[in-house]
Amino acid sequence: MRISNLFIILTFCATPAFSQITNSIQGDSSKHFILGVIEQIQSKQLNEKRILNIYLPDGYNNNDTVQYPVVYLLDGSADEDFIHVVGLYQFNNFSWINRVPKSIVVGIATLDRIRDFTYPTTIEGEKNKFPNAGHSDKFIGFIEKELQPFIEKRFKTNSSKTIIGQSLGGLLATEILLKKPMLFTRYIIVSPSLWWDNGSLLNQQPGILQENFSQPTGIYIGVGKEGLTPTKIPHVMEVDANLLAEKLNNTKSKVVKVYFDYLPNEDHATIMHQAVFNALRLLYPEPAKK
Repeated sequence: MRISNLFIILTFCATPAFSQITNSIQGDSSKHFILGVIEQIQSKQLNEKRILNIYLPDGYNNNDTVQYPVVYLLDGSADEDFIHVVGLYQFNNFSWINRVPKSIVVGIATLDRIRDFTYPTTIEGEKNKFPNAGHSDKFIGFIEKELQPFIEKRFKTNSSKTIIGQSLGGLLATEILLKKPMLFTRYIIVSPSLWWDNGSLLNQQPGILQENFSQPTGIYIGVGKEGLTPTKIPHVMEVDANLLAEKLNNTKSKVVKVYFDYLPNEDHATIMHQAVFNALRLLYPEPAKK
């Protein structure tokens, strides 16, 4: 995932969300239109700096008492999914729609998806093709121990936390859901690459089965007409996503709600926007509280 020239420029010009600044583009009448702010966080878990694109909803003010849900978006660079996902949250918060509450969206800019979003594989072909893979444990540690505390200290947040991930990002979101489900209250998992390591993650015992798990959790799993996996391992992505939904539903947890959504008119390249739109409709069945 490449970082666009616009994003590189904005990296050095952090400004308030949806504001217009006075720097002229072409004469005195033209101004920049700003979608969000850009923060950098130095990660000890990853031993590197990470860029965060952050959307603050209309009316956000650090000096008032209002607290906001936080949406953590994997593949959150400016030329990835940040702009259109922010648009979905803003659209669904319009007063005449009122589906989702005003939310902070944190886009985690991508550096190395294979390294960050995959756990160690036992498949020799995957090891050879992706020699830097298998460090999702460090990235999950970054989210849990550094990113969430940073956002909660820096911004006015409440206890609602959503993660959105597609493809390998969906694999990571699924790993978190199965191993550390308390990290988020909502999971939007789109076209997850569950074929990784011959589907071994599907053998993981869901963390929501733990006796002390009492956190209400909403889970959306969306998949398009996608067919065989990129590595030609005999896994069909639609089947694996369905198996994940069945696995979660079979826990019969009273605090977990699972939605499976098959989108036959979308493929791996086109599914993300429609799936997130559908997810917000399903995960927020009641009008948002004002």
